[in-house]
Amino acid sequence: MSSTARDIAGSFVAARKDAKALPSFPGDPPASLEISYRVQDEAIALWPDEVAGWKIGRVPPPQVAALGSDRLAGPIFKHLVWKADGDVSFPVYENGFAAVEAEYVFRIGKDAPPDKTEWKREEAAALIGAMHIGVELAGSPLATINDLGATVVVSDFGNNHGLILGPEVQNWRAKLEAGMTAETFIDGASVGKGGANAADDGPLDALVFLAQHLAKRGKPLKAGQLISTGAVTGVHDIRIGQRSRVSFNGSGDILCSAVKAAPNGKGFA
Repeated sequence: MSSTARDIAGSFVAARKDAKALPSFPGDPPASLEISYRVQDEAIALWPDEVAGWKIGRVPPPQVAALGSDRLAGPIFKHLVWKADGDVSFPVYENGFAAVEAEYVFRIGKDAPPDKTEWKREEAAALIGAMHIGVELAGSPLATINDLGATVVVSDFGNNHGLILGPEVQNWRAKLEAGMTAETFIDGASVGKGGANAADDGPLDALVFLAQHLAKRGKPLKAGQLISTGAVTGVHDIRIGQRSRVSFNGSGDILCSAVKAAPNGKGFA
């Protein structure tokens, strides 16, 4: 790349801090996920906040073979985690990208061994302290981030701009085995339905991916971290002024409203 990882990271971090949209990718888009995570690590080092957890997303199917992965990861920062209490206002970059995603969120109960790089499903499940319902707030100063593919998504914190943490799901393992469903609404209209279960390629498999991925980056899972395991009703674009309700059938609802982001990386205009 003619533009360095630090250059790209610096541009994304500055845009997020200033709450200003980027007209295009700031440099040459990374050719591999390895380069993308190098950009992400540089951006994490520049961002003035603590990593509170991680989001897991999907690599678009046409890119899976070339990139060698079907999932991707990005950090969730402490000051962009909200407790679901009434209608939660969350910041959106004007002229950037924003979406809401219904997710099942694992709270890690104990540290992963730092030298363990290969994981099985039951081993990963043993790290879980609790499961919650939640809404990942996807967001980026780059409006076309998803159109440009997984390497660009990874470069900008995995296209994450926060997490709304809902109530704990009691007896979560049995409920996940039976299958759980959710529905997302924007301004009262249903925009997506879906669910998750404990079968192959579900939340537990997402956690296996993340445990292995982070271990290889020298960032093993830590007790207390929140892991947003992937969208279950889809990725639903939302604009400033719109409201969303996500109904986790039998487990509660999460209400949120999109408001204009203010310069400082975490406030509102």
